[in-house]
Amino acid sequence: MARSISCFFMAITLLAFAPVSLCYKGYGGSLYPQYYEKSCPRALEIVRSEVAKAVAKEARMAASLIRLSFHDCFVQGCDASILLDSGNGITSEKNSNPNRNSARGFDVIDDIKAALEKECPQTVSCADIMQLAARDSTHLSGGPFWEVPVGRKDSRSASLSGSNNNIPAPNSTFQTILNRFKNQGLDLVDLVALSGSHTIGNSRCVSFRQRLYNQAGNNQPDSTLDQYYAAQLRNRCPRSGGDSNLFFLDFVSPTKFDNSYFKLLLANKGLLNSDQVLTTKNEASLQLVKAYAENNELFLQHFASSMIKMANISPLTGSNGEIRKNCRKINS
Repeated sequence: MARSISCFFMAITLLAFAPVSLCYKGYGGSLYPQYYEKSCPRALEIVRSEVAKAVAKEARMAASLIRLSFHDCFVQGCDASILLDSGNGITSEKNSNPNRNSARGFDVIDDIKAALEKECPQTVSCADIMQLAARDSTHLSGGPFWEVPVGRKDSRSASLSGSNNNIPAPNSTFQTILNRFKNQGLDLVDLVALSGSHTIGNSRCVSFRQRLYNQAGNNQPDSTLDQYYAAQLRNRCPRSGGDSNLFFLDFVSPTKFDNSYFKLLLANKGLLNSDQVLTTKNEASLQLVKAYAENNELFLQHFASSMIKMANISPLTGSNGEIRKNCRKINS
């Protein structure tokens, strides 16, 4: 066991030196960074400008836009289905348990789409906008920059059941989370690296209250949660009420995209159960957390690679799907 973990650690360390661009090979040429070079030369510039304005107005928006890309790709693939409102036979994914009263940033996507429609009508898909916005949100927060292969089309359907069943919940077990990642073609490295997006953003009290109360029937905090930290959280996350009170996922550097999230996990100060299980339920994931906590560049490299990989989950290309004029509804 010790030897296998050692080999695993060596393998992930070597990945730090692999160029992120190597990950493009999996796209088979249908998606590539220069897709809009002739049809809408300023597309990427416009997306970044709109994201920059939104993040400057509210730093939290960066995390919200990254989260949208996750919640989209885990349901039907990266096809902007999460953006669709209910109507015309569509039941919106916005009403699912993972998204209701939680997913946000839709207005920012609307603003980006409006600017792109003015520049080059019905050319840039909402699905591509979401992946570009996630990359720009990461980079503007101090995280890595990567070229985003584009050329996706938008879906003409949504899946409420898929949203309810495919997206890991904050209180999911480690194995449940890993299984849901594997169902999308993602592996353990992707799981831990992408969890690092919690280095920015907030979570509501209702998402982690179960860690603060009723553990083992004695009203005590989860034993894997630092007790002093738990006491601080209880001040604003009472046993009942305050469901929407917000807490930083990474209270050390809540608006900076760095590896402090992993350092907090090693100190038993992960806010969500889905965060802390990375150190308590699986030896290989624990070793990854330690590696990222020690090496910020390794984390940033793996995060970028995993984002590219995630963005290739079942994209619609060619004659499949459409390019919506309005991201909230299919074309008539």
